[in-house]
Amino acid sequence: MVTEPVRILVVGGGYVGMYTALRLQRQLKAELRSGAVEITVVAPDPYMTYQPFLPEAAAGSISPRHVVVPLRRVLGQCRIVIGEADRIDHARRTATVTTLASPEDGTGTVRLTYDELVLAPGSVSRTLPVPGLADYAIGFKTVEEAIGLRNHVIEQMDIASSTRDPAIRDAALTFVFVGGGYAGVEALAELEDMARYTARYYHNIRPEDLKWILVEASDRILPEVGEEMGRYAIRELRARNIDVRLETRLDSCENRVAVLSDGARFPTRTVVWTAGVKPAPVLAATDLPLTERGRIECTAELRVAGTEHAWAAGDAAAVPDLTSDEKGKECAPNAQHAVRQAKVLAENIASAVRGGELKEYRHKYVGSVASLGLHKGVAHVYGRRLKGYPAWFMHRAYHLSRVPTFNRKARVLAEWTLAGLFKREIVSLGSLEHPRAEFEIAAGGGPPAKGPAPHDD
Repeated sequence: MVTEPVRILVVGGGYVGMYTALRLQRQLKAELRSGAVEITVVAPDPYMTYQPFLPEAAAGSISPRHVVVPLRRVLGQCRIVIGEADRIDHARRTATVTTLASPEDGTGTVRLTYDELVLAPGSVSRTLPVPGLADYAIGFKTVEEAIGLRNHVIEQMDIASSTRDPAIRDAALTFVFVGGGYAGVEALAELEDMARYTARYYHNIRPEDLKWILVEASDRILPEVGEEMGRYAIRELRARNIDVRLETRLDSCENRVAVLSDGARFPTRTVVWTAGVKPAPVLAATDLPLTERGRIECTAELRVAGTEHAWAAGDAAAVPDLTSDEKGKECAPNAQHAVRQAKVLAENIASAVRGGELKEYRHKYVGSVASLGLHKGVAHVYGRRLKGYPAWFMHRAYHLSRVPTFNRKARVLAEWTLAGLFKREIVSLGSLEHPRAEFEIAAGGGPPAKGPAPHDD
């Protein structure tokens, strides 16, 4: 009698998805070898992005290819399906997936069946109905956005250096970032650092000509590092002539003019939106229980509440925080919890497959670190507060230890070492956005039509 293999479906290739599949490969090595278990990973991209390194990639401190980890290389025992999970019917144990080939072969979506489901689709940018936002703003969650933003900033400096129109020059040199969390503050700080350095190579642009504006709706930035370090971060940014506006919202960015709730108006060609995230849309297309905020209800064992054979962790999951005295408190949706939850999740799934005991996820939040540019940072770790170079060094050391695979650790460390020996790269590769442009012109066509993306002229 032939026994059917246990089919494990992992939806998502981010922190939780990749780390869970990677650990399952080790935990279930014998079962995978014998064919008793099959693991399928569905992810929209063939790589996992280590998002804490995106600001450094945008600033040119790290090569973009070293910010990502190829799934096929590290998950050699898994079947990788590149596509989007559109719907999950857990009652029937099926997932509907749109693959890259779906539009090409005309066969439509693919239905995958499973026995155990791991939901780890992560989150997407949370946008608001701000006029002009969809037309002119750019996010900061993907490596493509990070590199596009770097190219865009340098291109704006080229425009400002070349134009004779003071209004165009002023708009080109004005950069508005919305959101005072990790993504917004680190991206702004790293890019301002890079642009200030780049200005020395322009004969008619001085660092003080560049206008950087951080817009935050609450009364503080970087809440994860504590109030004291948040105030220090504001002082540090303002000392660099960065305009930090608290308790302020972006009301509009139509016609390339950023209008703020305090009445200020800034003509600008750059609006970066980092004002929060929301659960991935696929969660709403499942028959699994969700919280008011749209996250999956989970138990401390990382099982979906009231459901058998379904698991979740990371940004998409509402996991109870067993270390908190506050009743009903959930684990924060951050990388620190995601990586640790993935370890417990994989061990629990392996135990469930083998009929063993499950364990609860329990991790006390130890603190946070944030970079404010080269050699500058803030940290609040194990009750200790650090700032300046020590905090920046801790930021790099921590994330170097967390980036997956020895290959990536070695490459990132090598790049940091070389960056300390040589000058920054100040090249904009804006043509990456339209790689066929020159050929189309040579072939007799006109230049490709450009949409209103922020990097366009």
